[in-house]
Amino acid sequence: MVAFGLTNLYLLALTGPLISTNHDLVYHLIGSASSIVIPIIAYVVVLSLLLTAILFFVRQRGPLRVIIWSALLLVLPSILLHTYADFSDREVPAWLSSVVTLTALILLLAASFRWKQFLPLFDKIQPAAAGILGFFSFSGLLIFGQLIWCAAETRNLNPARSLHHAQPAAQGAPRARILWIVLDELSYQQLYERRFPGLELPAFDQLAAQSTVFTHAVPVGEYTRSILPTLFTGLPSNDIKVSASGLLVSLHDPATGKSNPFRQHQTVFQDALDAGYSTGLAGWYNPYCRIIPEVLDHCFWTYRESIPANLSPRRSVAVDLLRPFHRLLLNAKHLFGHGPGTPSDEALDIRQHSTDYRKLLAVGDSYLTDPSINFLVLHMPIPHPYGFYDRKQKTIATQHTSYIDNLALCDQYLSHVHQLLDQQHQWDSTTLIVMGDHGWRTKLIWIDSATWTAEDAAASHNGEFDDRPAYIVKLPNQQTPSRIDQPFAILRTRALLDALMQNRIHTPADLQSWTAQQK
Repeated sequence: MVAFGLTNLYLLALTGPLISTNHDLVYHLIGSASSIVIPIIAYVVVLSLLLTAILFFVRQRGPLRVIIWSALLLVLPSILLHTYADFSDREVPAWLSSVVTLTALILLLAASFRWKQFLPLFDKIQPAAAGILGFFSFSGLLIFGQLIWCAAETRNLNPARSLHHAQPAAQGAPRARILWIVLDELSYQQLYERRFPGLELPAFDQLAAQSTVFTHAVPVGEYTRSILPTLFTGLPSNDIKVSASGLLVSLHDPATGKSNPFRQHQTVFQDALDAGYSTGLAGWYNPYCRIIPEVLDHCFWTYRESIPANLSPRRSVAVDLLRPFHRLLLNAKHLFGHGPGTPSDEALDIRQHSTDYRKLLAVGDSYLTDPSINFLVLHMPIPHPYGFYDRKQKTIATQHTSYIDNLALCDQYLSHVHQLLDQQHQWDSTTLIVMGDHGWRTKLIWIDSATWTAEDAAASHNGEFDDRPAYIVKLPNQQTPSRIDQPFAILRTRALLDALMQNRIHTPADLQSWTAQQK
């Protein structure tokens, strides 16, 4: 029982996300969940057996018993400290990690070399610790049961789902393409109002010269997890409920406090199908192909971002499972001036974030060059930190860069889309919405992160937060600029797309008039 209690305390950073009631890890998991859940279950069993054998081996009084028990207990504070940081989504200060680790090492050395003097105190502490760990083992049984249930619920997490299949177009004029691009965390302020000195964004400037720019777009929230479903449905929401099987169940309305069921046939994609469009979506972060397959003719999604306690099926499971003890080793290395091992973590962040971008770029291009897809949504993972693009070298970076670098990549991406549509003679005829799902969350998230750069601080005036996402609408054949300065709730994006599909908006003046009515 003591060994099982220790095991569950050691592994809370791994088991916690799987048994969490928000099911966030499962929701964002690509591929088979069994590649994550089953190894963790096996690890709990194996580590429990190993600790049981070790404790059985040192059951007799003596120095080895004191040393082993001391080591098993003293390792706990460091592991639990980082587990708390994972669950609270906060970073542990380096000094605190060092203090905890150094204290544990000093106490372990003292218990090892002066074990006889330490023995009376040990005889008092060990029974109490054994009792606490034995009591916690009952909680461990509940956790283990939850893991088994999670394995059952997620056994078919990402099957090859049957998408909607567009029917042959009816006789008449073909539908001109509507392209909706969501650039994650795209800030209006940083794009047009207070651009970083020396940053050139020619594609965005060219777009503004033939589009309507909304200068006061009002966001619907701060987190992509709930924002995109909110935009699809037009229902206000500040949070979502996800089932244990990774499906989107409902949206929480902050005004009423009630939850509205999420129904994929009550989204803008169903509106598009009803209007005779063929739908496509390539997106980041949310599992679109799992939650709205019945209203999409083409779908791709990806998410490889490294987030606290998130595991990737493509990574070595052994590396992920050893993470709690790996952290302890890194803390020990830090004490001797070798650093906390951030270079490898930094390289992993860059590789995962840039891989997401590259995959979506390739799939998005295939959708853009498919003329049958005339209602297309592209949700790209830029300029969302971590910065992974080096705008000076115009290449993927080898270390974390800034939000400004990723903003430059957005401009490059927009230019690329423009070129693809030009090659198909579709740029002028395409209705284009380019927007951010939320603003640049400086003081809300990034200012305290390890990836915050001096350039980020300078661009944001030391973390000043402006919540306005960019919102730009290019109407078919529009050649002149326009601005809408009144507040516009981006919650009305579904309504705007419906009006565009129903041919109720043709000119910037029409858009101005329509916007004025959305109060």
